[in-house]
Amino acid sequence: MAQNSNDIRYLTPLSVDVKKKKYCRFKKNRIKYIDYKDPVFLRKFLNEQGKILPRRITGTSLKYQKKVAQAVKRARHLALLPYVTDMLK
Repeated sequence: MAQNSNDIRYLTPLSVDVKKKKYCRFKKNRIKYIDYKDPVFLRKFLNEQGKILPRRITGTSLKYQKKVAQAVKRARHLALLPYVTDMLK
């Protein structure tokens, strides 16, 4: 029996939740223009159904989130990206 708290051992190590700070990849990399003709890059901002991911998940700033949304909508209009899909990624 463990009498001291130092004698307690766990089967698995305690998980420490270390969350990475979210950052705007556009500000960090100094990207000024988001190209709507690059569907591979724009897919990073879509989920499996083809919906645009919100800022709170991607960490994108408001200014660039609006530009990403506009670029995705333009790419959808030109059929570079689908409007709706099953399992995009």
